[in-house]
Amino acid sequence: MSTSTDTVSGRFAGKTAIVTGAGSGIGRATALRLAREGATVVAADISEARLSELTAENSGLALIPVTADVATGDGVAAVVASASGRVDALANVAGIMDGFLPPAEIDDQTWERVFAVNVTSMMRLTRAVLPIMLAAGGGAIVNISSEASLRGSAAGVAYTASKHAVNGLTKSTAFFYKSQGIRANAVVPGASGLGHHVPALRRRGQHQRRDPPLRRRLVGNLRTGPAGAEDTSHERWSDGRHPGHPALWLVCVTDAGASSDGHRLSPRC
Repeated sequence: MSTSTDTVSGRFAGKTAIVTGAGSGIGRATALRLAREGATVVAADISEARLSELTAENSGLALIPVTADVATGDGVAAVVASASGRVDALANVAGIMDGFLPPAEIDDQTWERVFAVNVTSMMRLTRAVLPIMLAAGGGAIVNISSEASLRGSAAGVAYTASKHAVNGLTKSTAFFYKSQGIRANAVVPGASGLGHHVPALRRRGQHQRRDPPLRRRLVGNLRTGPAGAEDTSHERWSDGRHPGHPALWLVCVTDAGASSDGHRLSPRC
């Protein structure tokens, strides 16, 4: 099985993909990789500034920027409408952290917002694109989960629970549409130093002061190395300007609807 990270020109020519969280980190890298390989990419993000930077730096690619909060129904509708009736692939990447709050300290607002972004947005987008994919005879759905979906010590309670839910959503989607050309898989990155991981550590200042060893353990889980655009082992998951080297896993769901958790990342499942 090939593990090459080389760009394949024209691989996704004529295809349309939706990528959420496309303004930074894994979402940005995913959007750029698809576009560089020929896809038209609906690049959705809550930050207009990040999307403006993305499109300005990549003017030769077929990127359709959509500023939207995918945690809302209106945001989801705007994203899907921008695909103009064709969706070959959906990459649900957008996600937020929870400040590493434990169960005794989690507040309703944080819990609900984390689930709205990390789970409900994925469900709504999946629900919205499935009729389009089914009418076309198939499609691919990739949900970004987390190592927090495999253990309880990677994040706070809301984030951990939300990523467990992402795996369940993925498995259920694969099961129900296994005979109709729909492939659903979840990618399970480890801590990467990208996007929402490190800022969440900083926001969790009060808890860090009470339990400094906890912070050291969490930061120690970040796998870092030299930055650089030529770092091909990392190029798939960042834009080359960040130092993180995430450990990547798949929750693989076969056409028969079975799953195999915890396999090292490979281009296909």
